[in-house]
Amino acid sequence: MCGIVGYIGGREAVPLIVDGLRRLEYRGYDSAGVAVFNNGDQLDIRRAEGKLRNLEEVIRNKPIAGSYGIGHTRWATHGRPTEENAHPHRDCTGRIVVVHNGIVENYLALRKQLVAEGHTFVTETDTEVIAHLVEKYLTGTATLEDAVRCTIKQITGVFAIGVIAAADPRKIVAARSGPPVVVGLGQDEFFVASDVPALLSHTRDMIFLNDGDIAVLTGSGVKLIDIDGKIVRRQVSHILWDPIMAEKGGYKHFMLKEVFEQPRAIKDTMLGRVGQESGRVFLDEVDISEANFKSFQQVKIVACGTSWHAGLAGKFIIERLARLPVEVDYGSEFRYRDPIIPPNTLTVVISQSGETADTLAAQREAKQKGSKTLAICNVVGSMITREAAGTLLTHAGPEIGVASTKAFTSQITALIILGMYLGQVRGTLLPEASCILTQELMRIPGKLEHVLAQTEIYEEMAKHLSKAQDFLYLGRGIHFPIALEGALKLKEISYIHAEGYPAGEMKHGPNALIDENLPVVVLATKDPQSEESIVHYEKTLSNIQEVKARSGIVVAVACEGDEEVAKMADYLITIPVTRELLLPLLEMIPLQLLAYHIAVRRGCDVDQPRNLAKSVTVE
Repeated sequence: MCGIVGYIGGREAVPLIVDGLRRLEYRGYDSAGVAVFNNGDQLDIRRAEGKLRNLEEVIRNKPIAGSYGIGHTRWATHGRPTEENAHPHRDCTGRIVVVHNGIVENYLALRKQLVAEGHTFVTETDTEVIAHLVEKYLTGTATLEDAVRCTIKQITGVFAIGVIAAADPRKIVAARSGPPVVVGLGQDEFFVASDVPALLSHTRDMIFLNDGDIAVLTGSGVKLIDIDGKIVRRQVSHILWDPIMAEKGGYKHFMLKEVFEQPRAIKDTMLGRVGQESGRVFLDEVDISEANFKSFQQVKIVACGTSWHAGLAGKFIIERLARLPVEVDYGSEFRYRDPIIPPNTLTVVISQSGETADTLAAQREAKQKGSKTLAICNVVGSMITREAAGTLLTHAGPEIGVASTKAFTSQITALIILGMYLGQVRGTLLPEASCILTQELMRIPGKLEHVLAQTEIYEEMAKHLSKAQDFLYLGRGIHFPIALEGALKLKEISYIHAEGYPAGEMKHGPNALIDENLPVVVLATKDPQSEESIVHYEKTLSNIQEVKARSGIVVAVACEGDEEVAKMADYLITIPVTRELLLPLLEMIPLQLLAYHIAVRRGCDVDQPRNLAKSVTVE
């Protein structure tokens, strides 16, 4: 949420900052702005309400130039989304400028105090308080970093900030307490941003700030200090993502590109971790010993949104393969109920960005109560990975679309690998079964390519289904989390109300909703080699009959060659047959494509849906 970009070096700053902001558009925003100091030490600010193109138009009409500065895309929390409330914000003198991501919880008290001291405020935002506090402390021999240190000691809340000031020129000071801050190290030029994609075109060498870190960027280098001014050192991470991976590559939307990247993302997540011949899983990069894994008596999975749905699928996977009890919690609820965490509990935290505020807080709660934490994450060096005892990285590459696609299937792949490893070290997954599952897992990317080759059917379905006001998604067992995720995808990007439900609960209320206007998406797949899967399938056929008896519109996802489902469905999507625990990887793609084409048909902004942000870094 919100995006910060800063640059200092020998090049013209404005194009670099605006380009960085464009690469952060996926985070969500409602206004944008940029501030630079020109060579005559003159501060220039340009701001605009709405999309980044509006800011670019303002800059075209009234150009600005400078070799260092900061920019921002704002997601309104305090104050309406107007040009006046857009960042950057100045102090009383107009010579100090601040950009801010987060919330200053005590801003009213601070504002009252500053007004009493003679400060004049011109906006409704909490951020303006920060600019005035920096002004207050930037006196005498104080440096800009001194003033920032004094300022953040006064603030209650979470924040990532960037500050520049005429009184201490040729310097950018950034600080973090909650939302992410990344510093990019170039050749005689340096960058700061809220997320990696903003910097990939310029450098892959980056430093991820810890909470309490302050970065001081000058033309000659980067210095890191803590809130007391002491020098701190952080590891430089080399990001392997290719900058081209963050471009659309000929696709109409980032989301569609990322849907089609899933075969590669799943393959890369498996790479080097699963022995194709032996079926053995190797988690050498996870800094948790095999003895520890053997000692765990239960698993807690904590996540938010799409990652929570992946975690719920992970419950079925781990319980089946490792015979360990698994609880799945929302990160936003976990710490507020004083969770009971017995000894020998493994807490798995799942986050695409590794900076999700609620999940990070839950991780800290679990650690405080004595649990080892394992992170499943897509971003090297993110806060969740740094605080975890061990990390299982997904290798999905940058995901720009707000609605998660390849991150979700990569997370499920990681959970399958984790479940297999736990089963192997605990002796609950026998070598023969492990080999069979591994061989089928290796075939999944190829089967996904087959599913993705059938895209024309979704455009046709979207013509008929895009006018619906509500959707119901049904699944049993491990397919229930996929129903939840399918419903979430539709509501996120098409703004149609959709609900995922366990198919076995239809008689307990949802049947009352079914009429001739309600599309019901049913996951009716089966693994012929699994008795449990066959039982689920037969019961799901009965659910389809219930929907048809009430004139509902059946959209069925079934395995290829299934004539029973084909007879009953109004719209049929088929996927290849695979093992029960792997079916979700194939089922999800049709639900993503269905949501995408319905949203496009309705004229919705697929990559940047209203009121949503990619990374929720504040509560």
